[in-house]
Amino acid sequence: MADVQTTLQDLDVNGKMVKMISFIGQLDETNVDEEAKKIYQAIDEMSEPNLLLDFSELAYMNSKSIGYVTDWYSRASAKNGKIAITNARPNILDILKVVGITQIVTIYNTTEEAKSAFSGGSAPAETPIAPVAPVAKMPEEKPKEPVAVAAAPAPELPQEPSPEASVPSSEASAPSESAPPTPPAV
Repeated sequence: MADVQTTLQDLDVNGKMVKMISFIGQLDETNVDEEAKKIYQAIDEMSEPNLLLDFSELAYMNSKSIGYVTDWYSRASAKNGKIAITNARPNILDILKVVGITQIVTIYNTTEEAKSAFSGGSAPAETPIAPVAPVAKMPEEKPKEPVAVAAAPAPELPQEPSPEASVPSSEASAPSESAPPTPPAV
């Protein structure tokens, strides 16, 4: 079981209530459900939930914890709140970029930059994080020349047995007087 410690702290940012949530340790399937309850409770108690997630001491997070971050964002947004992430370590930042969290939640390098965003101050002079570089295109393959394939002869269909074939051999040698022989079906 991974250890994590979550602390919630109220901040007054120019008259606006912001809840700073700090994580120390690792968020994974063994502990994230319990820790998430604390954040949901904070969102429910706030009329305009503004959350600042401090990841400075977060060493690891799994996909389930990332799913919680997106859900917290949705719930806070539904109540006209905001969520920002600050101080993410490079390994955590890489994960957040890859899964697209940085497209919906703003990431700041410092807590002061994040506080400025909550207070309605101007955005930092530089972009909080560098945009994700586009994926390089694979070189296109040249179309291959068509290869001529010789057609195989069609297999012959089995022919229906003639009525003479079903007659016992002693009778087959004698011509039948009642009906003329039928040609084989093609």
